[in-house]
Amino acid sequence: MGAAIDTATETSIAGGVCCQPLAEDPLGQPDAERLAQTLKALADPARLRLLSIVAASADREACVCDLTDPVGLSQPTVSHHLKVLTDAGFLSRSKRGTWAYYRLQSGALNEIASFLATHSER
Repeated sequence: MGAAIDTATETSIAGGVCCQPLAEDPLGQPDAERLAQTLKALADPARLRLLSIVAASADREACVCDLTDPVGLSQPTVSHHLKVLTDAGFLSRSKRGTWAYYRLQSGALNEIASFLATHSER
């Protein structure tokens, strides 16, 4: 059978308390799910490049026709990646004639940057 557990050892490690109370509220489940979806949208090299190209373009806007060659992907693949970035809130889309234009959403990266900066300082 199992050995007896010394409860004094469980609660005290080198004179300290084993399980410290949280200093602040952790990320809640709904916020964690939303942040995970947002980070998942960024977790692709092609999407990061597309986002970077749009951000570096004049007025932070680019036509889909200007995005296929720099990333070396087909237009349908680029359109799929742009849709993922749009659904995640990083880009907005407008149609002009037969072309779709994508614009970087103001402050779209601020929430992620703020979360990472806040949690890296601990």
